Amino acid sequence: MATVDRWLLPDGIEEVLPPEAARIEAARREVLDLFQRWGYEFVVTPHIEYLESLLTGAGQDLELRTFKVTDPLSGRLMGFRADITPQVARIDAHTLRREGPSRLCYAGSVLHAKPRALSTSRSPIQLGAELYGDASPASDIEVISLMLDMLELAQVPDVHMDLGHVGIYRGLARAAGLSGAAEQQLFDALQRKAVDEVASLTAALPDELGKMLRALAELCGGREVLDLAQACLVEAPAEVHAALDELIAIADTLENRYPELPLYFDLGELRGYHYHTGVVFAAFVPGVGQSIAQGGRYDDIGADFGRARPATGFSTDLKTLVSLGQMAIEEVAPGVWAPDSHDLLLWQQVQQLRRERVRVVQALPGQEASEARGAGCDRQLAWLDGRWQIAPLVS
Repeated sequence: MATVDRWLLPDGIEEVLPPEAARIEAARREVLDLFQRWGYEFVVTPHIEYLESLLTGAGQDLELRTFKVTDPLSGRLMGFRADITPQVARIDAHTLRREGPSRLCYAGSVLHAKPRALSTSRSPIQLGAELYGDASPASDIEVISLMLDMLELAQVPDVHMDLGHVGIYRGLARAAGLSGAAEQQLFDALQRKAVDEVASLTAALPDELGKMLRALAELCGGREVLDLAQACLVEAPAEVHAALDELIAIADTLENRYPELPLYFDLGELRGYHYHTGVVFAAFVPGVGQSIAQGGRYDDIGADFGRARPATGFSTDLKTLVSLGQMAIEEVAPGVWAPDSHDLLLWQQVQQLRRERVRVVQALPGQEASEARGAGCDRQLAWLDGRWQIAPLVS
């Protein structure tokens, strides 16, 4: 390969340079501190591990996004994490093994073989929070509220929230006795809002069930959708009514807590259907085609790790959060330039300033004070009155 090409990075893989890297790191600390104030404990998961553990409960979508390699030590197939959520579920189910509710959070880079969309990164910094051990809507409300607090902290403007519940479709499909293939076909058609296709796929079902499944394609909009759903799904099985009641309870609380937040409901939205088991939610902003933060309930993900636990949570890409937000990040303060010298008194003064959290850059051999501003310094250490003191830079 020609040397001129060695600087190229793969599509969707990017470097983060100063000062943007400093902004991202400062935002990471702010958000993790917010999570800590809500009672969420920070965990760090491995970048690579055995594939069967990484893909537990994740479905085909995550498998297609996972880079795979063979471990030279064991000969087993491994993957670079494309999603941290299954790893945190393992920590809760297998490693921590707590009996009561457990709140965990994380922040780390992930790698995608295929991006979520053509314009998105293949190396996002995934940041999120998970709540295990409680099956009530109160947990869903907590994680949604935490997500909204995070977006407020980041000062992301014009946020609106989409809400759905996969239990509504799941209950209707089960009552209709749909086979795996038929259920998948109908699922795909609902995702595309292909009304005619949905009608064709449900034509042979009992009239009432077919009518309710067809209604899902059009049950989308504002709060009135939930009232309409109660009327359209009156003959639905009890589990469908339970799912709808959960969604209404969550919507009621969110409307009380965030009266200015636009809420949009889509009962045919089945994002993460093979992964989620209950309420699903996502935050959007105008002009961005993809959700900027998303999550939902995914009960029993820990079963493959030896212990099924209720679970709900959300995640976001930290780089996207920073690029869209207007969070006031404290700028790195200008530093102090120290001359190239091995003088012990100078060394002691430099170290004292650093202990006081002052940024000090010491010149290397051949560097002059004229280079100080380029190193981010606006002052210098000078020998004055028999000691090293901070003095203005001489232009």
